[in-house]
Amino acid sequence: MDMQLLEKGLSAVEEAMMAIVDSDVNVLYDASEHILSSGGKRVRPRVAFLAYLAAGGNEIEQVVPMATAVEMVHTATLVHDDINDHSVLRRGRPTVHSIWGRTFALLTGDYLFAKVYQMMAPYGSRQNVIMSNACTRLVEGETLQATAAKAGEMDQETYKEVISRKTASLFEAAARMGAIQAGADEALENALAEYAYNLGLTFQIVDDILDIIGDPETMGKPIGTDVSQGRGVMVAQNGHAAEMVLEETAVSAPNSVEQMINDLRESGAVQLARFQAQRVAQRAREALTAVPPSPARDEMEDLIEQVLNRDS
Repeated sequence: MDMQLLEKGLSAVEEAMMAIVDSDVNVLYDASEHILSSGGKRVRPRVAFLAYLAAGGNEIEQVVPMATAVEMVHTATLVHDDINDHSVLRRGRPTVHSIWGRTFALLTGDYLFAKVYQMMAPYGSRQNVIMSNACTRLVEGETLQATAAKAGEMDQETYKEVISRKTASLFEAAARMGAIQAGADEALENALAEYAYNLGLTFQIVDDILDIIGDPETMGKPIGTDVSQGRGVMVAQNGHAAEMVLEETAVSAPNSVEQMINDLRESGAVQLARFQAQRVAQRAREALTAVPPSPARDEMEDLIEQVLNRDS
């Protein structure tokens, strides 16, 4: 029954996202519809639903606006990230800014963020504070990343802080809010939040690994973006080499990024990053030992493996 509720909730999120962005300002609707209809893994709303179900909740519709809000935050950041990264593809489609331009892409991201307030309105102050704190940490993480990349100072400690804020914080918030909605006690809420936090770290490390070894067609976007801009787990591990290649790129060495990708593939850096991903994934598994057995908990365990082994 839990998994039927999960699928029902995820379908409702798709419907809610399209309904919430309806606007008589056509460019906002068209651009929002473009990015939202391009698909996505919907991992964050899945985490919110699973935490709710694992904590004993059974009225899945109560979580739909919250889960939708979490995915909308994530989607808004993608629109803005693509502007910053000068990316032309996202999920196999042209990015919002490559179609509508930077100004309308910025406004579309702002519009998606604004709709989060509307979707969170039915919930209590505690859940709204959790969401706002996650959004704050997300922006802080993106800013720390940009600052470190610009200064050529993306070391391991900085990288961990960046991904903790920009990615894991929203995963954690999704689980914590779902647990609260189900009436979880403090211990269960914290266990589910710990699981989601470490799942988020795992997700981002694997994402950064795929920036080096992923298949662009499968991923729906080019690889090497993080490396070329001085960020990501590989840069954190190989700062000096990354700095040298980025200097070459600045003086128009056409194959420098490709060469760096090849060098990183052969250097053992990918294996080290996989070890890091497996280590934080194990922490997510350990957190689940404090969660009562259920189909939802089983699905949460399976989700760890799906995140570790994904190819897009």
